[in-house]
Amino acid sequence: MYKWILGIGALLLTRKIGLAILGFAIGSLIDQYQQAAKNGQNGAGNGYAQDPFEFYRRQSSMYDLPTMLMALSAAVMKADGKVLRIELDYVKSFFSAQFGKQFNATHLQTLKQFLDAPTIPLQDICHDIRNRMTQEVRVQLVHYLFGIAKADGDVGTAELNVISRIATMLGIPAVEFESLRNMFYRNVDSDYKILGLDEKATDEEVKKAYRKMAVAHHPDKVAHMGEEYLKGAKEKFQQIQDAYEAIKKRRGIK
Repeated sequence: MYKWILGIGALLLTRKIGLAILGFAIGSLIDQYQQAAKNGQNGAGNGYAQDPFEFYRRQSSMYDLPTMLMALSAAVMKADGKVLRIELDYVKSFFSAQFGKQFNATHLQTLKQFLDAPTIPLQDICHDIRNRMTQEVRVQLVHYLFGIAKADGDVGTAELNVISRIATMLGIPAVEFESLRNMFYRNVDSDYKILGLDEKATDEEVKKAYRKMAVAHHPDKVAHMGEEYLKGAKEKFQQIQDAYEAIKKRRGIK
């Protein structure tokens, strides 16, 4: 019962599918706890917690969604050994737009804890995100992480390496990551790489790749995740269009 109450309640209150999924997960574990209590399995000998929320904490490795995003943000922010104010402002802007009034000083304290921590459990966190988010949303999340790295005007090697590790653990296909990377590392080949191609591609292959990327990364696919995700998706979609137009112009494609 609780899984439906918390899941649907979170969706109605926040309009965020990620938070609704989390509410459903918490509710499911509360239901499990209550069922265990009825069966007499919640005694000290079996190691069950008396508080159902403590039971949830012990039985699941999942963090709440804002905490997981804060952890990934911290990993990128401290990758190069220095945390800049402009990066912090970028993160605050994203979270404020994404979570609205639910974003508060507690979340910033969580960010500080991850920044101060000697290590961050990226593998566990990425595993949870991979199980809970579609590939389109995960790709947009990597786009956000690149935004943090680029906030100071340059994506450093250490930052790139961390984002690359996170993308791999999130199950982002190599061609998708290469497309994102080249949106922040523009050079002669970048327009082609954004479309997942090289300069040897035929005009027809260019057109086909553009159509495929335009469909795969249309902003509508992440519209349910909130305004800030949608904003990033629109930026990525625009860069795909810009890359295609630049190639068309150079080649004289009509």
